[in-house]
Amino acid sequence: MIDLFAGCGGVTTGFKAAGYVVLAAVENDPIAAMTYRLNHPEVMLCEADIRRISPQSLGAKLNARALTVLCASPPCQPFSRHNRLKKGYERADLTLEIPRFAEVLRPAFLFIENVPGLMNDLKIINQLINLLGEIGYKVAKPKVVNGVYYGIPQFRKRCIILATRLEVPLDIPQPTHLPPQYARRLGKATWLTVRDAFAGLPPLQSGECSPDDPLHRARRHHPLSLKRLQHISPNGGSRTCLPDDLQLACHKRSKRTVGYCDVYGRMDFDKPANTLTTGCTNFTKGRFAHPVFDRSITPREAARLQTFPDDYAFFGNYEQISTQIGNAVPVRFAELFARHFIKLIEQAKTQCTSHHASYGYIQPRLAL
Repeated sequence: MIDLFAGCGGVTTGFKAAGYVVLAAVENDPIAAMTYRLNHPEVMLCEADIRRISPQSLGAKLNARALTVLCASPPCQPFSRHNRLKKGYERADLTLEIPRFAEVLRPAFLFIENVPGLMNDLKIINQLINLLGEIGYKVAKPKVVNGVYYGIPQFRKRCIILATRLEVPLDIPQPTHLPPQYARRLGKATWLTVRDAFAGLPPLQSGECSPDDPLHRARRHHPLSLKRLQHISPNGGSRTCLPDDLQLACHKRSKRTVGYCDVYGRMDFDKPANTLTTGCTNFTKGRFAHPVFDRSITPREAARLQTFPDDYAFFGNYEQISTQIGNAVPVRFAELFARHFIKLIEQAKTQCTSHHASYGYIQPRLAL
């Protein structure tokens, strides 16, 4: 595998867990790149703007070995629903760098992951499909999937685009986890919760740190913030619990202010967490308060919700580490797709080939 837009290494970690050899990675952010190097020193990491990197230089790393998967998680900010002013939209074109690498590296599969908002940018989507089609790739219809149905203890919707140059039916893996009311009846595992993710972690109050785990360190909150938290009900309470004198002026104007509904909200031990963002350790930026303690969740708790192993090292200060964790692809989610591609390769070896139109691929030059 080769990992484009590798971030702090969530995708790489998941693919390595599935038995892949990660040959190279590309990451432009210097802090995330340091984290990547700490955990994957054997991988050739290109720390540069992807637009300035030659695919041939990565191809030289292959040593004539076939590339199974080219992974890419381009910056999501241009497509985020919170990016209402489309700041930094020029970064959307980074998604169109992927075909340039696929043409040279010729992976059997492409795995492209982004926020659901990418589905709304038909210009980018159609350009991507057409460019891949021109170099011989069949592209499955983009789909939005929720990580909670694949063993991730959070509701995390992502747009997934898969492509291949093999003659196989390219589909999204079947869900492995379901809500409790359906799981047993359908023979699936029950979806994982915040309680599952936090199991075994020592309790902390505001400003405390675990002596055995520097990543399990709670923010020291301002007294007024603590006073507000004390009014918010355990396990799922929100800012609507606050008395008038403790509500922020912007919240008083509307109980349902767009983009602010979950701020000052608590997670619920018995439910999956909401989607983690770059502000995942600050309860003023989302539903990121601990279910019962009067504090935001710690970077360790956030990393658990993103299914990073506890021995994964993070470089940077508190905010930088939180940003890396919130931006990451959940490790277990990447591993699931890694194993899915292995199954498809085995299937390709045994099945008779048939015309790719029967598999529901999108033809080049066809707008969505």
